[in-house]
Amino acid sequence: MIKLTFCLRRRPDLSVEEFRRYWRDEHGPLVQARAEVLGMHKYQQVHTVDEPELHAALQQRNGGAPAPYDGIAEVWVDDVETFRGGAGTTESKQAAKDLLEDEANFIDLPNSPMWLGEEVVFYER
Repeated sequence: MIKLTFCLRRRPDLSVEEFRRYWRDEHGPLVQARAEVLGMHKYQQVHTVDEPELHAALQQRNGGAPAPYDGIAEVWVDDVETFRGGAGTTESKQAAKDLLEDEANFIDLPNSPMWLGEEVVFYER
């Protein structure tokens, strides 16, 4: 299983509330509707908790680390080939295009890194 991790920063013209609402209420259902054609097993959003003082302390703990992301999107698929496009049907290419176009409505894309990884679990309760 491969996981895409996408660290989101909101567009500077959006408030935190506008960003969260759009991501949850508009983009989430859009992903959900296209998940099967894109080969997703799971999609989840991790919204940053509004705790500025605690986040500042965590940043200071790490020697002045950058500000937290506004959230993280996580997508699980079978393999890397799924992200390369695999058999890449017209339907899956259109679904991926739809999602990217919608992401531009609320995400500061150039400042939102993403990567593929494999989870290595050392403890789970």
